[in-house]
Amino acid sequence: MYVKLAGGASVDQLRDHLKMKFEKEKFVHVMNEGQVPHTRNVRGSNYCVIGVFPDRLPGRAIIVSVIDNLVKGASGQAIQNMNLILGYPEETALMQQPMFP
Repeated sequence: MYVKLAGGASVDQLRDHLKMKFEKEKFVHVMNEGQVPHTRNVRGSNYCVIGVFPDRLPGRAIIVSVIDNLVKGASGQAIQNMNLILGYPEETALMQQPMFP
């Protein structure tokens, strides 16, 4: 997605803010500068991987996120919500490693 940066903010500041915002989320990972998220990073998992890049237009950034739409999609979301409703740890039955390739 394209985002307009707040006055004077940089792409690095946006990336750092997202890392701070999601640091306690078990299933969200913000990649370091220059790393591009690929679906192979999340295939068969409940993870969301985010990359932040400068746009060619000043004052804008590009945010790319990848998920496996089967696990992180409806089925994984249903399990995650069920865990929360029933008082189980949020990650129960969802912590398998991504499949590669």
